[in-house]
Amino acid sequence: MAVTRKVRRYCGGVYDLGLHVVWCPKYRRPVLGGPVAVRLRELIEQKAAEKGWEITALEVMPDQVHLFVKHEPSSSASYVAHQLKGFTSRVLREEFPHLKSRMPTLWSSSFFVASIGAVSADTIEKYVNTQWERPWAKKQKEEAERAPRV
Repeated sequence: MAVTRKVRRYCGGVYDLGLHVVWCPKYRRPVLGGPVAVRLRELIEQKAAEKGWEITALEVMPDQVHLFVKHEPSSSASYVAHQLKGFTSRVLREEFPHLKSRMPTLWSSSFFVASIGAVSADTIEKYVNTQWERPWAKKQKEEAERAPRV
């Protein structure tokens, strides 16, 4: 079976770079529900478009964000994560004051980034898109949907 790749070109060559990025709110608090989740998704898409990155999969859960993004060779994995976390934190804390009062910072200082290579892009995309199907996640989702919107 032949594997087809969607490659991008730039003046110095051809590339196909993808990252699986995961980050969490400070103290892993489940604050990413309702309008905050909707706005976070918009902001991530906005920043990715600004940088020329392609979002393949994005899942915002109450206490974590999973993203599969394709980027150019000049951006390191940590640069991608820091750009997304910094931008979204600043804007969300301005627009949702309760995020300022409950936590000293919106995001935990750590994050997980894996380059796509050992597993296929389809596998990572499926993993990100099926986060809510895991038993513990279903319970979290139900609790988040029952929680009052702020």
